[in-house]
Amino acid sequence: MAGIEPSTTSAPPRTVGFWGSSLFQLNGMIGSGIFALPAVLFAAVGSFAPMMMLIGGIIFLPLILVFAWLSARFDETGGPILYGKTAFGSFVGFQAGWGRYASGMVAMAANTHVMVAYFAAIFPALEDVTVATVVVVITILVFTAINLFSMRQSVNTLGGLTALKLVPLGVLVLAAVFGSFTSPAIVLPQFSEVESIVLLLFYAFIGFEGVTVPAGEVRDPKRDIPRVLVTVLAGVTILYAIIIWAYQTIAPAPDADVSALAGAADVALGEWGALMIVLCAGFSIAANSFGGLIIVPRMAYGMARQNMLPAWFAKISDRHKTPANSIVFYGIFSAAFAVWDGFIALAAASTLCRLLTYAITAAALPVIEKREGALNPLHAIVAVLAFIAAAWIASHANIEAWQMFAVLLVAGTVLYFIARRGSDGGAVQTAD
Repeated sequence: MAGIEPSTTSAPPRTVGFWGSSLFQLNGMIGSGIFALPAVLFAAVGSFAPMMMLIGGIIFLPLILVFAWLSARFDETGGPILYGKTAFGSFVGFQAGWGRYASGMVAMAANTHVMVAYFAAIFPALEDVTVATVVVVITILVFTAINLFSMRQSVNTLGGLTALKLVPLGVLVLAAVFGSFTSPAIVLPQFSEVESIVLLLFYAFIGFEGVTVPAGEVRDPKRDIPRVLVTVLAGVTILYAIIIWAYQTIAPAPDADVSALAGAADVALGEWGALMIVLCAGFSIAANSFGGLIIVPRMAYGMARQNMLPAWFAKISDRHKTPANSIVFYGIFSAAFAVWDGFIALAAASTLCRLLTYAITAAALPVIEKREGALNPLHAIVAVLAFIAAAWIASHANIEAWQMFAVLLVAGTVLYFIARRGSDGGAVQTAD
């Protein structure tokens, strides 16, 4: 990482627009799940699956709206960290970001291992555990190096990875439209397992919140980020529905050895189609991981700006204008987790950390509005619905997830008070 000269006197430039922000949210939501989701949802509700996906987007809307309404009030980096701090103080703001940051390193390692496993179907050498681990570490370090140069370069790279993800999915949909297939009639299902279906839909949409974090590098965050949140939710919902429709139209035979979409591509396009979707899955996970490397280090940067972490994390490269220390720290520790066999246990807490972020954000909206003397009843109702949804989903986590979540919470609390020692408590506040 030579050539980086940190400075706390400058701030990253605002270079990200609407489309760049859209890439953050889209890749946060779409990773590996889309390649298995069609078969799982079709098995649960039959030909109603595409409609069920549209209903899922509506169910998820309250959480999106809460983030959209709050993001219209802030223009600095931090997202949920700033929302929690403004409403409840620094400690709660820290907890809104810390767990997501810590578990994000583990998720980065785990997701990159999954990416390499997909590519192993094409490159058998990657089936060797040692070779796969080396490739995972190199991939994470290369992604880290790219992110050090500039936000603009990172967004351009993410755009390329996104194209490699979406184009093959578009080819599969076209194969279903123009191939000799008959779409099944939509039949209302019995909904015998409503709870599991709602859980499945919820997990399909999580990951959207990262778009709010780098607000300090967005040209017009108070305008663009709320629009992005709602627009991308609508777009991803429709994309999911179309892909599920394509899957059930092609109707591949279930195969435990291949993903649902790879099976559909094999039927519609032959072996080259299945190969295309396997590559697509690998690039989809790569885009998800790369997007995480853009977003999550900036959570540490935002926390340091708020005196919640040591000032070292807030230092900006004079040359590249990126939060270099935070990016390097995140990348190196993610790579370290990739070579530790026990990292999967910590990954169990990742979803709970997101849900804590959601719950704090939902609770923050009415508190901030009431303090401003302009509590909106509709906003309050939506916030309550979002909070209940996050709490209900969290109640379904297993004991291992809760144990790992508690470990992260305690570790974060200790780190918080160490960072706060000697601090005057001053920080950036930008809520309007």
